[in-house]
Amino acid sequence: MSARFRADEAQLLRSLAEEAVELARASAADDGSADPALRRLLPDAYPDDPEASAEFRRFTAAGLAERKEAGARTLIDSLGEPAAGSVVVVLDAEQATAWLRTITDLRLVLAARLGIHEDGDEGDVHDDESAMQRAVYDWLAAVQEFLVLAVRPRR
Repeated sequence: MSARFRADEAQLLRSLAEEAVELARASAADDGSADPALRRLLPDAYPDDPEASAEFRRFTAAGLAERKEAGARTLIDSLGEPAAGSVVVVLDAEQATAWLRTITDLRLVLAARLGIHEDGDEGDVHDDESAMQRAVYDWLAAVQEFLVLAVRPRR
């Protein structure tokens, strides 16, 4: 599958994916910080049992974080260095899956920052920064939808 992005869109995706790399690293080292974005990336497996959650995290966090980082790096690598004009991205099935997972992670982080807990929530949009985050959240949903449609099997 292939897609074309404007240079500013490609740069935004690249920037978000670079942030996802950093968040993946932070989430592996996190042991229950107050950052809701990290909690959304690697939620507690047993929310009612902190001891079981800590044990589960001890065995799984590093591997999950590594996979999240690898997915974000796939997105970065397939975008290349955005230049003037547009960027054409050609993805195989494995790369498309990495893109889908990374976009999901990006949307989870934005949702946590905006206070979006379930479909239909508007979130806390109270200034220009949060309005921009909401616009990016919605734009990523559209990119994700087009990618899902592109990779789904045709009948």
